[in-house]
Amino acid sequence: MQAKSSLLISTYNWPQALELVLKSVLNQSQLPDEVIVAEDGEDQTTKTLIEGFKSKLAIPLIHISHEDLGFRKSVILNKAIAKAQGEYIIQVDGDCILHKHFIKDHLSFVQKNTYLYGSRVNIQEPYLETLFSQQKINFNAFSKGIKKRTRALYIPLFSGLFKTKTVLSSKYRGCNTSYFKSDAIAVNGYNEDIQGWGREDSEFALRLVNKGVLGRRLRYKGIVFHIFHVEKSKAQLKQNDGIEQQTILEKSIWCKNGIDKYLGESNETNT
Repeated sequence: MQAKSSLLISTYNWPQALELVLKSVLNQSQLPDEVIVAEDGEDQTTKTLIEGFKSKLAIPLIHISHEDLGFRKSVILNKAIAKAQGEYIIQVDGDCILHKHFIKDHLSFVQKNTYLYGSRVNIQEPYLETLFSQQKINFNAFSKGIKKRTRALYIPLFSGLFKTKTVLSSKYRGCNTSYFKSDAIAVNGYNEDIQGWGREDSEFALRLVNKGVLGRRLRYKGIVFHIFHVEKSKAQLKQNDGIEQQTILEKSIWCKNGIDKYLGESNETNT
C-alpha cells in the first residue's frame, strides 16, 4: 500500500556520524516524503550541518531539538513523531548508515496493523578512521570493517519468507524500525518516564504488541550499518528495566507520560 512517509533520525552530539547518515539519505533509490532530525540536545555544529543539507534534498528536512538535560531520547522522539506529516514513520539512529534501498524496502512491506524491524550491521572501531576520511556510505556483505556479515546480505526475494508475529522479537532494534503514526499515538508514543540509556525502544514496541499490532522482520532487506561508539552510561538501566517489566506484567497498551502532550502543539524548537 502507498503511504506518505516520514524518516525520523534521532541524534545526540555526533555530527560527524550524522553527516554520513544524511549522505546515505541522499543516496536512496526512493526518498521518503520528509526527513526529521530529532536532536536530543542543542549542538551548533549539528544545526549548521543540517542547514547545509537542506538545499541538497528535494524533500523537506526538519530539525527538532531541545535543551540538553541528559539522555531524553523518549522525549525528542515523541516531539518528532507528533511533528511528522507522514502517516508512516521510518525510524533510525543518527549513527546508522542506510543501505541504498533502505526506504524502498520499508515502504515495500507497509501493511496496516503491522510494525517492521530490519537488520543492523556493525562497523568496527578500527575502521572508523577510514570510514570518516573516505566518507564511505556504501557497504555490502563483503565490505571491509564490518562484522555479522550475514546481516548485510541483500536478497529481497528471501524477505518474503518472514511472516508477522504476535510477540516481540529479540531481534527488534529501535535504530531500524517503522510503524504507522496512528499506532504510535494509540499507545501514547514513547514512555518519557524512561530516561537514561536502555529499554525506551523495546518498551514502546511491547505496548504496540499488547495493542495487537503485529511485528514483521525485514531480513535480507531494510539494512543499516551501525557506526561503532563507546557505550553510553547504563546507570538508569535497572529503573528502566522495572518500567518495562511492569508493561509486560500488566500487558499495558498506554503510558501516562507520553506523546499526547505534544499533539496539536508546537512547543519544540524547529529549524
